[in-house]
Amino acid sequence: MKIARVDGIPLRIPFTHGGPPPSYAGKPRTTMDTLLVRVETDTGLVGWGDGFGASIFADTKHVLDEFVAPLAVGRELDHPSALIEDLQVRMHNLGRGGPPIFALSGLDIALWDIAGKAAGKPVHAMLRDDGTPARESLRVYASLLRYGTPDLVTRNVERAVRDGFDLIKLHEITLEAAQAARDVTGRDIPIMVDTNCPWRGDDAVRNVRHLGAMNPLWVEEPVWPPEDHETLARCRKETGLAIAAGENAVTAPALIHMIAAGAVDYAQPSVSRIGGITEFLKVAQAAREHGVRLAPHSPYFGPGFVATVHLLAAHETDIAVERFFVDLEATPFADQIRVSNGRVDVPMGPGLGVEPERKLIARYRVD
Repeated sequence: MKIARVDGIPLRIPFTHGGPPPSYAGKPRTTMDTLLVRVETDTGLVGWGDGFGASIFADTKHVLDEFVAPLAVGRELDHPSALIEDLQVRMHNLGRGGPPIFALSGLDIALWDIAGKAAGKPVHAMLRDDGTPARESLRVYASLLRYGTPDLVTRNVERAVRDGFDLIKLHEITLEAAQAARDVTGRDIPIMVDTNCPWRGDDAVRNVRHLGAMNPLWVEEPVWPPEDHETLARCRKETGLAIAAGENAVTAPALIHMIAAGAVDYAQPSVSRIGGITEFLKVAQAAREHGVRLAPHSPYFGPGFVATVHLLAAHETDIAVERFFVDLEATPFADQIRVSNGRVDVPMGPGLGVEPERKLIARYRVD
């Protein structure tokens, strides 16, 4: 079986999130963007993946069209990992991160989808010796965007709790906003606080300690630059709080180095930006070896989210999957990955076990 075609399909889907549009690169962010990757084989099998978007999918599509597709088309598809390893070597001069790795992430997820379809097995079954999932549904945590004011945090945490979520993540940087969430939930619902890399050195340690007053399950990415493993480790040791990080690691080796440096309690590989399922598995293995827990970054609404669900369904530990707490206008994969009462079912069909609604792809395609 050979790869016959690789296509990048940019999608831009409007959303709301219960507050003013967040700012992204100085502009209001009103859409969720991604590069959907469609791969077709010479036998007619089609696989779906996605590469990280966040308004840069034009660059990722360029890399996919100009470099990834020419290198991939015509190649024998024996196993996704072997091909992705080879393409990483061939493309390393383009940079070890950003659009080249995002494009390879989308390709890799699609290739795993195809491999599962060819074998007649779901991806999670391909990842376990006994071929059965460790669980048939997963807990989902509501990942709220940043609101900045306690009243908006209160309103949206109340809505998340009403929707059945019993794990909540904030993207706030002040104790006042974070405490507003705790005032809603009481002590029974774990709350995580993602600060998005705002602080350096001693300021990071001091501010993490300050956030400790609301008893977070973890504090996420408190340090700038995110590669400052020494300060991340200081935050862990000097505050006694759990630290999570890893979504900004540009490759699996970079995140594995963070794990080995003792910088995190929770490692956060992001399947659509670290190199796909193939590279995610390397991080998961390193986390096991170092006694670090997994908490994948997965604020996606298509193949990246589904791939994360399969990876966690195959994992021996019950891990909750992240879901952005936003209201999309629509999504091509909505009916197959619906979150209900804080849980999502693990797809049991071959490959990823989901297929997109083509009319919605056409509606939100922007190229």
